[in-house]
Amino acid sequence: MSRSVRTSPEGSGRGLHEAYDTALLDLDGVVYAGGNAIAHAVESLGTARDGGMRLAYVTNNALRTPDTVAAHLTELGIATDAGDVITSAQAVARLIAEQVPSGARVLVIGGEGLRVALRERGLEPVESAEDDPAAVVQGFGGPELPWGRFAEACYAIARGVPWYASNTDLTIPGARGIAPGNGAAVEVVRIATGAEPQVAGKPLPPMHRETILRTGAQRPLVVGDRLDTDIEGAFNGEVDSLLVLTGVTDGAQLLAAPPQHRPTYVDADLRGLLTGQPEVTGDADGGFRCGGWTATAGAERLELTGDGAELDGLRALCAAAWTAGGEQGCGLDSGKALARLGL
Repeated sequence: MSRSVRTSPEGSGRGLHEAYDTALLDLDGVVYAGGNAIAHAVESLGTARDGGMRLAYVTNNALRTPDTVAAHLTELGIATDAGDVITSAQAVARLIAEQVPSGARVLVIGGEGLRVALRERGLEPVESAEDDPAAVVQGFGGPELPWGRFAEACYAIARGVPWYASNTDLTIPGARGIAPGNGAAVEVVRIATGAEPQVAGKPLPPMHRETILRTGAQRPLVVGDRLDTDIEGAFNGEVDSLLVLTGVTDGAQLLAAPPQHRPTYVDADLRGLLTGQPEVTGDADGGFRCGGWTATAGAERLELTGDGAELDGLRALCAAAWTAGGEQGCGLDSGKALARLGL
């Protein structure tokens, strides 16, 4: 399917919570980090909800059940029902249920979230390759997942049992920094077996399908912190997206992004849901302007002049970088320009 190449963040004259009916929010790095609410998240989400926007929490983390996630969010001050939470465990369970007989056994390498999602689909979670599983499913199991669980997966896969993964995020943000995610664990099994899993989570279509089926969103806005899952998932689903800079993505990665990783909007945190988004004007010849900033792409580096709000400068730089990069992504040096913005 042909898509136009985004060359600039878009503007919006209305608050995003008014322009879209449903926010499809990532959790880790967007709403909380290491279990603690990110600054401005609780009050911003409350205001968006009170203004009529539905909030749905869409996470690639398959460890916790929707009930547990909802209870955690409610404890943080964001009143949430389990039905408002969509996980990659649910997406991969549906994918498996469509390909194996009803009531089939599934070897689980991961946490309780996977087991609950499989039972919801009429499948039986088992713990050993000797339990005659019809499928193997692997999801984030937390830092205490025993090494022997990977061996069980390998034994079953070597016998020809099909392998599924909830997601392949290599990292996950936490209170102490960036830690290995489920994708790192998937690589262990991939290296040992030479097999390839079917993957359900963001940015792939099964996760987007699960989200739309469960929320019924008509005008969804994907809100995330990762270019390679949240933003690419929105691109694949042909819906708009808001990147917040509270998680793993930094300014340099954003400027270098290829088309499938370019968000519709960029903001510092979830307060961006409540505001309009400034328009970027200009062109490659005269420079791209946002607020008091002007950005241009030189022969070797991105240039930034002017003054004003840091996010306006970043938006102008995005336009210059994405226009210069075209379909390949921008390889120009952005260090000096970002340093001017403190990013």
